[in-house]
Amino acid sequence: MDAELITNLNSVIVLLFCALSAYQYIYILVSILFPSRRFATGKAHRYAVLICARNEESVVAQLIDSVKKQDYPAELIDIYLLADNCTDNTRGVAEAAGATVYERHDMTHIGKGYAMHELLTRLRADKGKEYYDGYFVFDADNLLATDYIRQMNTVFSNGYRIVTSYRNSKNFCHNWVTAGYGVMFLREARHMNNARMILHSSCAVSGTGFLVHRDIINENDGWPYYTLTEDLEFTMDRIAKGDRIGYCHDAIFYDEQPTKFRQSWSQRIRWTKGFIQAFFKRGGRILRGMFTKRCGFSCFDEVMSTMPNILLAVFGAISALTMVYSLAFVDGYDFGHFMQSFIVSLGSIYFVNFFLGMLTVITEWKKINGSTARKIRYMFTFPLFIITGIPINVAAIFVKGKWKQIRHSDATTIDQLTGERQEK
Repeated sequence: MDAELITNLNSVIVLLFCALSAYQYIYILVSILFPSRRFATGKAHRYAVLICARNEESVVAQLIDSVKKQDYPAELIDIYLLADNCTDNTRGVAEAAGATVYERHDMTHIGKGYAMHELLTRLRADKGKEYYDGYFVFDADNLLATDYIRQMNTVFSNGYRIVTSYRNSKNFCHNWVTAGYGVMFLREARHMNNARMILHSSCAVSGTGFLVHRDIINENDGWPYYTLTEDLEFTMDRIAKGDRIGYCHDAIFYDEQPTKFRQSWSQRIRWTKGFIQAFFKRGGRILRGMFTKRCGFSCFDEVMSTMPNILLAVFGAISALTMVYSLAFVDGYDFGHFMQSFIVSLGSIYFVNFFLGMLTVITEWKKINGSTARKIRYMFTFPLFIITGIPINVAAIFVKGKWKQIRHSDATTIDQLTGERQEK
């Protein structure tokens, strides 16, 4: 075991990263060269808005207010919140804002998947399984553009049983961490899901801001997705079963991103652990689906979108352990040669992601809240945000990932947010 082996491992990591994402450059071309799909307005459906919240009294009223300001028939929208093991006044704030609130007290089964299942179980018991045509899912820190539900209803009415949307950031330009998340989610919306929709492939649900048909909820008898990344598990399950997840480019919602790197570290470790959990639980079926006519490419796309995180974690861990072993036990180990190879590898990753980040910021420029100087600056820091994911992925192999709350405190309203963007 020598320096050459470690050099080769570093090369394998870079090559895997590039190879598994190479086809996504076609998505970029598609999203730039072709217009987003548009649909004729359809029937106005009845919806339930679902919010699972734990100690979110600072932000939940602003979300509910943005739902109530929708340019959609108010009598067709009901808002439900599950106060999940709350120790603050989330329930009181949500009820005062106009939501129907349920409470859950269970410190054994912790996570959004369990909360979602209980909320759906209790809501369907109260209102019946056929009362609502679909269910919107949001996090308490989200804000909706005023035409959000109307735009989503249009795609839903045209045959898509699952619809995801355009995820923007409330606090994009707060610092390099929030901007890193912001670029990542904007790229996923504009240059991934938008291109998939144009190509009539299946899109992917990402955490929050999506709509699910009641038939799927009834088929599942609730929400049976309990991994650390229940959104990924849900996506994999439905794509493997033949559902084509739609995307509405005109439906914009805003999300509050973590502001501290320590929070980001914990969250992204959870994501990596969740990727692994979801893949072990649902991966067999989606791998088999790659070889079927019904959902072959969509399954392939989902595998290629998920596997890099797992493979980078595994190969990164192997590389790190091999280096430690060589330093301790191999005579004449050339640490300088290793570092040279490592720096070249990081440089390659940096420039690839600088290009992706720059392209995303340029194409979405008018939708990003922030000054010109900050937008330009965060083009250069975005690759650093992605590179920090390498040690995070490695650490996820060795540490126990668990759900941990990220406190939200940005009490910006939708009027303030959209007004600020219009001024700029």
